[in-house]
Amino acid sequence: MKIGIIGLPNSGKKTLFRLLTGVNIAANTEQKSVPGIAEIRDSRFAYLSNLYNPKKNASAQISMDLMPDLDKRVIQEGSIFKDIANLDAICFVVRSFTDESVYHVSGSVNPERDIEEIMSELILHDLLFIEKRMERLEKNLKKPGADQYKKEEALLLIFKQHLEKDMPLRTCEISEDDKKIILSYPFITLKELIIALNAVDNELSDETVKNKLSEKYASHKISIMQISAKLEAEIQALESDEERAEFMSASGISESAVNQLSRLCMEALGLISFFTVGEDEVKQWLIRKGSLAPEAAGAIHSDIERGFIRAEVMKYDEFTVYGSEEKLKQAGKYYVMGKDYTVGDGDIISFRFNV
Repeated sequence: MKIGIIGLPNSGKKTLFRLLTGVNIAANTEQKSVPGIAEIRDSRFAYLSNLYNPKKNASAQISMDLMPDLDKRVIQEGSIFKDIANLDAICFVVRSFTDESVYHVSGSVNPERDIEEIMSELILHDLLFIEKRMERLEKNLKKPGADQYKKEEALLLIFKQHLEKDMPLRTCEISEDDKKIILSYPFITLKELIIALNAVDNELSDETVKNKLSEKYASHKISIMQISAKLEAEIQALESDEERAEFMSASGISESAVNQLSRLCMEALGLISFFTVGEDEVKQWLIRKGSLAPEAAGAIHSDIERGFIRAEVMKYDEFTVYGSEEKLKQAGKYYVMGKDYTVGDGDIISFRFNV
């Protein structure tokens, strides 16, 4: 799974990307995407790691790409849209902080305007693709056996009408058969979108802009979070967890940007976590929501899926109440599940298999 971080120049996206991945951005990489890996921050994983104190910890990870600045030249060239088309979701960092020493490409700070302009560009990209694709379809519609092309044309017309209402394609109901038709097409507004409003520290408690935007885009399937990337960079630079926790509390930050974005990325991509635990290793795994137990086993190794016998499951919330596997078993809360079990978010699982 891959998330792309986009934004206008001086929006704070490089600072956020560095917070998430630890990758420092060199000046000569500003015109191409920069890859990185972000660890999923999950308090459940931290709890299990502290409890088992294993030889090795392995949290789940998500690939992240920092995209070039969305300035006019980059947008006109259009190459960035090819990179965005290869992403699973987009995090759009929007500047809401005011700082006269940091210029804004539009001359003033206006988050709502910036969002509208970029979203219009993304919708325009998809409309232009539809226009070009339908021109090619016209030739094929005249050939024998053109039923498949007719289906595609009808679908593209629906998409076109939807986009012309300034609505992204992710809000359009698409059947599984229709998804197969457009599987290789570079529709950007199909991507899940997270907007990160980048404020200054003394603005974090004021969510007026965030609430206004949430109301405006309620029907657009957009997740909106508010952060202060600069402040969190300063917090991350502190030496101890205790200092960081104290600074966050004093600054009114209830959840770090890294944790917020991790959670929203998981939700946007339809992912959940399950855990495997023991003295040797505590590990977090990512799977699609709704996955059955053998599919979860396959996330660990294909042999475990192939030879699946059963899944022995502890529910995380129950585990924290009883505090150990032994007490869970005594309370009848240690579950033995078969192939038809749908894995729940936070499940602690031990798989039994035979190959």
